[in-house]
Parts: sequence; C-alpha cells; structure tokens
Amino acid sequence: MAITDFPAPIPGYSLIEQLYAGSRTLVYRGIREANNQAVAIKLLRREHPSFSEIINIRNQYNLANNLRIDGIVRAIALERYGNSYALIMEDFGGLSLRDYSKNHVLELKEVLEIAIKLTNILHYLYQQRVIHKDIKPSNILIHPITKEIKITDFSIASLLPRETQTITNPEVLEGTLAYLSPEQTGRMNRGIDYRSDFYNLGVTFFELLTGELPFQSNDPMELIHCHIAKKPPLVSEIKPEIPVALSLIVEKLMAKNAEDRYQNALGLKHDLEVCQQQWQQRGGIPEFMIAQRDLSDRFLIPEKLYGRENEVNQCENFSFHGAKSTSAIG
Repeated sequence: MAITDFPAPIPGYSLIEQLYAGSRTLVYRGIREANNQAVAIKLLRREHPSFSEIINIRNQYNLANNLRIDGIVRAIALERYGNSYALIMEDFGGLSLRDYSKNHVLELKEVLEIAIKLTNILHYLYQQRVIHKDIKPSNILIHPITKEIKITDFSIASLLPRETQTITNPEVLEGTLAYLSPEQTGRMNRGIDYRSDFYNLGVTFFELLTGELPFQSNDPMELIHCHIAKKPPLVSEIKPEIPVALSLIVEKLMAKNAEDRYQNALGLKHDLEVCQQQWQQRGGIPEFMIAQRDLSDRFLIPEKLYGRENEVNQCENFSFHGAKSTSAIG
C-alpha cells in the first residue's frame, strides 16, 4: 500500500506541503516542533520497503551527517517511522534545479554561476572520496533569492574510491537512466569512480543549456546503448547561441571513456571561470584550448583499450542487440 499525499503523523514534526513525489520516495516540507526548525522530511513510499531501500536511506543519513561540506543538504536526524524511517534534513528554502529551470529562464551568465558552484561541491566530495552517482537537476537545490546551491540525495553514494557495477536489469540500476555514465550501466567492464559524477554533471549542463536531454528514449535498453556507444550532439548544434568553447567542455565531461573526461574538478572549474570572465568582459566566449590545467592528483590505471576502438564499438553494439533480443524473447 502506498503512502498517501499526507501520511500518518510523524511524532515531533508537522507537515506543511509536499515537495517531491517519486516512484520510491516522498519529500515534505515541515517543522520540527522541539525548536520550530524548518526541515525537509524524506519518506520511503512503500509501507513495507525492501531491504535495499532501508539500507539506502540509512546510507544517505550517515553520509550527509558525517560530511562537513557547505554545498550538501545536511541530515539532522533519522527517525523510526512505521516499518521504515523518516530522514530529517535541513530546509534552507531551496527548490530543485529542475523546478527552478521550469519556471525561470536560465541566462548563460546564471548557468555558468551554477556550474562553477557545482564544480566546487564536486571537488569537496572528491577530497572526501565520495562518489555521488546520481547528479541531476532533481538532486540539486537552489535558493531562488540567494542562489545558494546544495546537492542532496546521497542514498546510493559511495565512500569507495572505485567500485564495479555488474550487469543487471535496467529497472534496478543505481542512478537515473537519463544521466547514467557508461560504466554505471554495468556493461563496460570498467570501474566506477569520481569521474562518473563528471559524466552525470555533463548531462546536467547539457540539459540546463539546451532545455533537453542529450539522449531521449522511453526504452531503457536504448538509453543504455546511447550512453555506451552513441555520441551526443554538441550543445551549440542545438542552441547556436551557445559558445563552442562551452559546448566542448560539456562534450569532454560526457566522454565515453573516463580517461577522456576531466580528471580534476579544479581543471573543470578553471575552464568554466575562463568562460565566465570572457562572457562578463566581452559578452562572448572565444574558443580556447580547454583542459590545460586538468591534472589528476591520483594514480589511476587506464581501463581504455587503445587502438581497438572499432572492435570495442562492434562488441558494444553486439551486446546491445543481444540484450534487446533476450528482452524480446523474455
């Protein structure tokens, strides 16, 4: 049985309004009665959640509670609630970037400001060896007046410097399919590390700049194939008014191989700041050589197969069509 719009009372809290209703979770704005504090309350939608859902909400509390970073939504408490938990988080008055962009025209100046703030937050997460794994506009909050930016939802985040995703049904993959990095699909035989967040961020930037996703399909297997093997269009091809230099930054973030993406958030930040300065001073952004200050401070063994691009593409296409055939038979 699903929890209704206003669920059973949560002792010590008053609910004001629903902020989000997803397939698995609900988020409400409320008040913590003990100190009259404004809070956001996250509930699992199902009355009898699965073991993995319980683990995820506990994981989100533990990570968000222990990280001392200004750019993330702070966890305040984890309260027992029926057969599940209620995650109590700070409410700083932010809206999801998805809702904000629907009701507010994003000028390039503001997109660059948001992008630089997000890059700073990812750098702080990188320093703490946290991989978020689900960067997207719905998980980014912005205060409509102060423009403060915070990232939320660490339910599938990892503290491991690298992990491996195994092949699984697209319906149960960790992350959001439209933003998933190739290695997160489990079909690349490559580890997931902080550079997966850069891919998610690239898709997010693409959407903020164009108003659409780079890959659009209602078929989960088709989306997975696109992330693995299909080159996304340049942002400037969809919106000619977007400078080519910024398009190339987004393209690099969305490279299929992690080795071809930015290797350091500070290198990305430098390029975004160059774009910002040029836009402020000239009202335009001339092309420049990107990633000149992008140096990794970690020793990472490349997983890219050099000189075998054609063979890799053939294998990926074979895997995709094989999976489609299996799905059709099932």
